[in-house]
Amino acid sequence: MLSNGQPTTYQRVVAALLHGGPSAVVTGTEAARRHGLRHVPDDEAVHLLLPHKSRVRSSGFALVERTIHMPHRVMRDDIPLAPVDRAVLDAVRRWRATDPARALLTEAVQRGKCRPPDLVAELDSGSRRGTALPRRVLEEVCAGARSVAEAHAMPVWHRADLPKATWNQPVHGADGQFIAVPDAWCDEVALAWEIDSFEWHSDAKGYARTVARNTRYTAAGIVVVQTLPSRLRDDPAGVISDLRAAYTTAAARPRPPVTLVARDDIPPQKVV
Repeated sequence: MLSNGQPTTYQRVVAALLHGGPSAVVTGTEAARRHGLRHVPDDEAVHLLLPHKSRVRSSGFALVERTIHMPHRVMRDDIPLAPVDRAVLDAVRRWRATDPARALLTEAVQRGKCRPPDLVAELDSGSRRGTALPRRVLEEVCAGARSVAEAHAMPVWHRADLPKATWNQPVHGADGQFIAVPDAWCDEVALAWEIDSFEWHSDAKGYARTVARNTRYTAAGIVVVQTLPSRLRDDPAGVISDLRAAYTTAAARPRPPVTLVARDDIPPQKVV
């Protein structure tokens, strides 16, 4: 640095790598951000992985973790990073709050950066320290949750005492045409549940996607329930009442000829 100002993020990362030496790899929140993930909280620390035999210690903003499980490095803008699955888990292992962990892990899967089995395998292969929180969140992810709201919705559906729901799997019509990827799907009566956030509808394109999706649901004869994420927290009893009423309506009409197409561990896409 040739000034007395604060170092940039890039300068901090370079300084941390110089401190760690040639074997150092950036992981955690900084690596997750450089892999293109958005649900990453601000963190002044630069988390480094070094071989277990290294004698380098943490200093200042350089957080050094020595490990016998060094990952292969992924280069981004000449910065050596841990792979996405290792980076997000190294971040979450240091957190205590559940929803930020849900946000990061579900985003990584939803955007196709990694697969749930790979995250589980990575978690099982490393240190047990700090794994309780990510393990709980990965149970939700493996069950199909692809957002914080969907993780909140799962116990609400369970409390409604309805048949088991399938999460984030595509539904096709009798002609094989794609209809939608409902957040939750009750195949017994062809009932879809969508957790529609303001973020998803924050622009004209988002609104148009939702209108087009609902039109396809209606044309296929599918009963759909739309719920705001805030209602899951503020009025779960009301949401349960809506779900039960919709199930009763769906069960009273002939089930339409639509098919759930299971896709194991493939991140679903919201398609127009």
